[in-house]
Amino acid sequence: MTLRLNSADWRAAARAALPRFVFDYLDGAADDTLCLRRNRDDLDRVILTPRVLRDVSRLETGVEVFGRRWAQPFGIAPMGLNGLSWPGGDTVLAQAAAAHGLPFALSTASNARLEDLRAQAPSGIHWMQLYVMHRGLAEGIVERAARAGYEALVLTVDVPVGGNRELDIRHGFRVPFKPGARFLCDVMRHPRWAVRMARAGRFDFGNLRAEDAPGADSAGLQAALLTRAMDRSLTWDSLSWLRQFWKGPLLLKGVLHPDDARRALDHGADGLIVSNHGGRQSDASPSAIAALPGVVQAVGGRVPVLMDSGIRRGNDVIRALALGARAVLLGRPLLYGLAGAGPAGVESVLSQFEAELQRGMALLGLENLDDVPGSGLVNGPDLS
Repeated sequence: MTLRLNSADWRAAARAALPRFVFDYLDGAADDTLCLRRNRDDLDRVILTPRVLRDVSRLETGVEVFGRRWAQPFGIAPMGLNGLSWPGGDTVLAQAAAAHGLPFALSTASNARLEDLRAQAPSGIHWMQLYVMHRGLAEGIVERAARAGYEALVLTVDVPVGGNRELDIRHGFRVPFKPGARFLCDVMRHPRWAVRMARAGRFDFGNLRAEDAPGADSAGLQAALLTRAMDRSLTWDSLSWLRQFWKGPLLLKGVLHPDDARRALDHGADGLIVSNHGGRQSDASPSAIAALPGVVQAVGGRVPVLMDSGIRRGNDVIRALALGARAVLLGRPLLYGLAGAGPAGVESVLSQFEAELQRGMALLGLENLDDVPGSGLVNGPDLS
């Protein structure tokens, strides 16, 4: 059996397990993938200097966000079409998050209906991510999430249009699938994936079905979501519109500029997620880790700041915390594990992150994560 010790090993497993068009959707990014690489390059440049002779016999890895205790300073980011990597992928991820005491953010582009997902992982910390394509549909999703007991709403704000993901264009990637010769050859080279998908049956965007979108063009909305044809009229004033339907914590995901961070607070946001969509939107964007300190400074501790994009190791989590993040959200590594081995792969990735985080804390002389901010650990170049 192949020994898989890290995210890179699980990426290789996913590449072997998935048809090329699925792997490229999961792994790909915009344009020339410069932003994708910048995320990693800049994280690698953040150097952490250990402190020695500290009592690290007992490590406390938990953090509190919106009054909820997370067992680790990371959760699972909202990701669409998880069912392509493994049937029932949304549920697998949510149940693993619940078992590890972590939050799970369900994407508008999920394959699972939000009510079903909530019922299948009843003990979890559930967040709902929102794309706004059609205002009436968005209102319905938000109201449904509130009724189902989702604890926070994550409005993604960096997708006025979809990024130029050329790999998807070359594959003719779309839902529903339109089988052609190239598609069929790709699938035939991965018979285990094909059999799993065939047994799973219905595959679509679970929150955009006709029964949940009365009066709307469900098929049209499904196509719009895949191409990320969003409501371009969404502005800061739109937050007051959302507040009519959502009373809980509201986070904005995709904030990179300090001025936007300040405006978000002026318009009532309860939290921010510093993110460049994993490099999948603007290829010219800064890395998330480089943007993080400016956003943290602009917020001044008034609301929690989270970060995603590029996290691959436990030390990356500590790097983000050392630069001011309250916690991070994990994305691709969990999908690599999901694609490579289903629930067992997800469990392995989460356990690896937990072990790497604890090892990193001990080696850096950190007894608990409250010691990280202002600890003077960071001894690397200015990323601004």
